[in-house]
Amino acid sequence: MTRIYLLRYPKETSNQPIIYHLVQRYEVEFNILKADIRPQRDGIMVLELKGAKEKVADALDYLKSLGVKAERLAGKVHRDESKCYQCGACTGMCSVGALYVQRPAMEVVFEPEKCTACGLCIAGCPVRAMKISFDPTSEEVSA
Repeated sequence: MTRIYLLRYPKETSNQPIIYHLVQRYEVEFNILKADIRPQRDGIMVLELKGAKEKVADALDYLKSLGVKAERLAGKVHRDESKCYQCGACTGMCSVGALYVQRPAMEVVFEPEKCTACGLCIAGCPVRAMKISFDPTSEEVSA
């Protein structure tokens, strides 16, 4: 299971190796999509967590115990068809198969329902045809 969260760090935790402990104690994988954490200041981080549902839930409980507020984000990736010229650069970066080259037509296919909104395709697109938006979900943070 892969989900994206907005984490709000209190200044008291800015000097702690929180992400390290998520990996070591809870066996979750992470991808930091954006971060602004400074010593002795509140901070924010957009973090993709991947792992077994119960492990992610335990990791979120750990964050909560430290005073870190976690809000699940619903990431959506969109492709601007008017910009995309079917080069296929994005397909090599998509680890979940949401972007692939359909043969023999050599057409780049995007299946948004498979997309985890990790954002790797955005960096790989030479014409910036791929866009991502993050919106907080109304559901309670849970794995």
